[in-house]
Amino acid sequence: MDVFTLKKETVSKNLSLPAQLIPWERAEVFAKVEGYVRELKVDIGDRVRKNDVLLILDAPEVTANYAKSSSDLQAAKSKYRTSLDLYKRTMTASQEKGAVSDSELERIKDQMLSDSASYEAARSGADAYSQLKNYLVIRAAFDGVITQRNVHPGTLVGKEQTPMIVLENNSKLRLHVAVPETYTSALPESTFISFTVDAQPLKKFSATLARKSNQIDEKTRTELWEFEVVNAEKKLKSGMYGNVSFSLKRSEPTFVVPYSAVVTTLEKRFVIRVRDSKTEWVDVRNGINTNDGTEVFGDLIEGDKFVLKANDEIKDGISIIIGNSR
Repeated sequence: MDVFTLKKETVSKNLSLPAQLIPWERAEVFAKVEGYVRELKVDIGDRVRKNDVLLILDAPEVTANYAKSSSDLQAAKSKYRTSLDLYKRTMTASQEKGAVSDSELERIKDQMLSDSASYEAARSGADAYSQLKNYLVIRAAFDGVITQRNVHPGTLVGKEQTPMIVLENNSKLRLHVAVPETYTSALPESTFISFTVDAQPLKKFSATLARKSNQIDEKTRTELWEFEVVNAEKKLKSGMYGNVSFSLKRSEPTFVVPYSAVVTTLEKRFVIRVRDSKTEWVDVRNGINTNDGTEVFGDLIEGDKFVLKANDEIKDGISIIIGNSR
């Protein structure tokens, strides 16, 4: 029976995987307060700069409440100033013995403190309504392009389930690649990779490995790797599907055996070791497949001999005659 000697090899693999382009930044814009769209400043495809006005809303209740809170603030401020001035004058007068009774001074002080608290409450209320009023003017959070518009002037907003508009920054893109679990512990030979997109299959683009999710998806048994793509010429669009190609390499040599040496049944996967002319089934786990064989992990020792063409008919613990060895 032909056998081979187990040895470690440097394992590398050229991978070709599907990928998707994701915008660098994406904002779904909803209304903070309920109102009507008064002015729509942008449409799909428009490029905007950070802090550009996108929409202006009209909310009569918010405007009315802001006006009332501003009026209440002025009234509370005037009342507080008056009571504060009275308290200061009374304090000065109280320097003359018998000019002001202690109870009167205490009453004026309490009134001043009460008016001060009312003034602070009115100021807080005015600030809150001022902030709500600021929500009526919606600005761009970053430089980008409008990719969706779901409202028109006059549309009632504030309770919608879909965003009014969607803003995306596509000057830089994220390339998402789901890498199978088998390959996640291997290292790319280079942080730079090439990829193509379905819309431009003859042109190659480049990307840089930026980050890994460090989590295996339970459903797909893959890890998300994210590459960064500079899109200064705007030739690529978010949502595009494509294909990436890159090489992976183990950080240290591992065991690689011929495909014919691994036996897979419903219950287990194993290789057959030969010691003192007797067989021994050794459970293994598969790793990276190469052109010449497959990477395996288990209770393996370099230099041991294994059956080259194994099958489950070669039972565990039987005596065999060793033929050719390599």
